Amino acid sequence: MPTKGQKIPLKLTIDLQYGGPAIESAVSKVASSVLIKKWVKSATPLSGLITLRFVNAAEGKKLNLAFRQKDYATNVLTFPYELSKEVLTADIIFCLPALQKEAKEQDKTLKAHLAHLIVHGCLHAQGHDHEITRDAKKMESLEIQILQELGFANPYS
Repeated sequence: MPTKGQKIPLKLTIDLQYGGPAIESAVSKVASSVLIKKWVKSATPLSGLITLRFVNAAEGKKLNLAFRQKDYATNVLTFPYELSKEVLTADIIFCLPALQKEAKEQDKTLKAHLAHLIVHGCLHAQGHDHEITRDAKKMESLEIQILQELGFANPYS
């Protein structure tokens, strides 16, 4: 039990969900759940709950249409529900076929692309954005720094 004035240590709970056994199998071949959680923690210094859900193209398209009115499966969707200086609650959805296609087109490994988009989604959940140039540069800089600390190359070069 913390004494008066002592801060309670931050705890981040990470829930991994899969749209089916084939998606779970494909993701686990790229990165273990332990590694995925390490990537999330490296980009998220807050306590709270982050749910990562890996989906197929049909579910990705349905969610993107419902929440962004865009009729295609996108790589990542972030849904932040609670954000304070210490606590975060968010869902982050990853469309595995979109990630696979992009990794191939960008000549990157799926592992590196997945790590990048997990960091990217976690930063979105914390209020970072890339709609205007100044904010985009700040967010990209954070992504590059976090990914380099994890042993990945700059995803923008």
